[in-house]
Amino acid sequence: MTSLMNPPEAIKDLPPRQRFADIPRWAKGVLYICLGVGVLSLTRVLTGAGQLTAENTMRSALYLALPIALAGLGGLWSERAGVVNIGLEGMMVLGTWFGAYGGIAYGPWQGIALGIVGGAVGGLLHALATVVFGVDHIISGVAINLLAVGFCQFLTSVSWNGVSTRESPTIPSNVGNVDLLPFLNSPLRTLSGQHRFFLSDLSSMVLSITTHVSLLTILALLLFPLTYLILWRTPFGLRLRSVGEDPDAADSLGVNVYRMKFVAVTISGALSGLAGVVLVYLFSGKFQDGQTGGRGFIGLAAMIFGNWRPGGLLVGAGLFGFMDSMQSQVTATSHALLIGAALAFVITGLACAWRRLWVSTAVFALLAAGCAYWYQTTDELPSEIIPYFPHVTTLLVLVFASQRLRPPAADGKVWRRGGR
Repeated sequence: MTSLMNPPEAIKDLPPRQRFADIPRWAKGVLYICLGVGVLSLTRVLTGAGQLTAENTMRSALYLALPIALAGLGGLWSERAGVVNIGLEGMMVLGTWFGAYGGIAYGPWQGIALGIVGGAVGGLLHALATVVFGVDHIISGVAINLLAVGFCQFLTSVSWNGVSTRESPTIPSNVGNVDLLPFLNSPLRTLSGQHRFFLSDLSSMVLSITTHVSLLTILALLLFPLTYLILWRTPFGLRLRSVGEDPDAADSLGVNVYRMKFVAVTISGALSGLAGVVLVYLFSGKFQDGQTGGRGFIGLAAMIFGNWRPGGLLVGAGLFGFMDSMQSQVTATSHALLIGAALAFVITGLACAWRRLWVSTAVFALLAAGCAYWYQTTDELPSEIIPYFPHVTTLLVLVFASQRLRPPAADGKVWRRGGR
């Protein structure tokens, strides 16, 4: 109706901020991705840190982002139905153990299925505690995190002839890898090697997600558009989201609120279990105690950064994965991130100035100047800081993104039919 009532002349007369708000969400996503690539490319040009956007760096960032993104996707399913799930970490732990056990005992794909089932059982326990017995969502999630770690340590101690209480044997076989666009490999590598601004960096990123890609990675990435289609384009998704917004209204319209919450939290656990499987199959090749390393909690931060939507979640997870990949890079590459941060702060400050948020503009200007000064006066970052890049990024993202967030209205609330 807006396009019928507002002719092109009227649209031109709209304020710039209103015109930007009318841009389709997918177009904004493309714009933000191009902006991110541009910042990394300009950082590479200014600092000479070629590894910053190299194909191996981008592939490492993708693999590191994947378990975070899947855990966040699990949290999205749960919280869209009104159930806070901080037990994602424990469900990931269950996925790592059962994925490794299934891979050793039966085969790689059977291991993936068993890891998903293990996480789903964790989700089912969380749903039973919160939906049926009305346990506080945070308490239930903490209990599952503790229970999963202890349970998997016990299983490790009694399995595989008790060889180790900390890790499993290596999985004998893994899933295969494929090239998605083999006919573009040669021209993209040529363009990547020419070190052109933006184009070469974009070529490296495309190569990282299209060459020698694990089938498990493809399966995991397909779950994001599938989630969007189910939750935002089907009657089932509408019912599930209505439960997270106003369960009383949904119940009055005939929606089975309890069933929807159970389904959502169980799917949440299954996705978290798959996140644990990814850690096993794409990295170590075996279960290890402490393998998840807090990625379930970072997944929650990525979900919040994405405003409880799959596309934004994927971008946030990509940011955390990229920062995590810096741990394996040379000192000069991680040091160059100071210039990247300065550029990001400048762009954010300009956006705040456009909205006439002058205090925020001044804060981002000071942050940009501080990062640039730090880069100019040092040759490398302290080695103690680099392992905490993902965690520091998580805190900064939550601080700066908190003003624009809108969680589901009934998220975290214990619901009883008729208010009982």
